[in-house]
Amino acid sequence: MSDKAKAVPTVQVENDRLRVTEWRFAPGAATGYHRHEHDYLVVPLTTGRLTLIGPDGQSKSAELQVGQSYARQAGVEHDVVNANAFPFVFIEVELLEPR
Repeated sequence: MSDKAKAVPTVQVENDRLRVTEWRFAPGAATGYHRHEHDYLVVPLTTGRLTLIGPDGQSKSAELQVGQSYARQAGVEHDVVNANAFPFVFIEVELLEPR
């Protein structure tokens, strides 16, 4: 079990087509390792760096900018860690409908 603080998800909208979740990270907080079962879009509300730890344990940094969204397809597996000395927030929109 990890000793990292947990990122806090708050589901804002959920229906049969999509789920909108706000993710709040204290410094050093992490989502925990997970697999995305749906295509998704991330909208950063903070500018900063996240560390992404893949299934092989390798980590890489992602520099995010407020309002610069990005999208990924289902199947991504990782743990996401706030690498900043300040809180980090983003919105995740999952597309629940099959393509």
